[in-house]
Amino acid sequence: MIFQTGAALLDAIVLAVVSKEEEGTYGYKITQEVRSTIEVSESTLYPVLRRLQKNRCLEVYDVECAGRNRRYYKITDAGRAQLLLYRREWADYSSKISLLFSGEEIK
Repeated sequence: MIFQTGAALLDAIVLAVVSKEEEGTYGYKITQEVRSTIEVSESTLYPVLRRLQKNRCLEVYDVECAGRNRRYYKITDAGRAQLLLYRREWADYSSKISLLFSGEEIK
């Protein structure tokens, strides 16, 4: 993809992925789902997860799996509120860009 993905959009994408799993999901699965949609490295996504945790949008817990701990991420109420804001902003932003690309006048 030739378009750059900024921090806010990455936050929104990760929150959207995590929000689909009520009990949370683990880091590797999150990175695979995000990477199936946009080109981004794992080394880019883990700082996003930490930032969202720091901002109280995600809570983190560990579960033992095959003798190792697997880190799970679960969206919080604050994360749901932030995701709702991102969705509203994205709808407005993307519709304006689509209009611009189509050649129509933006009102």
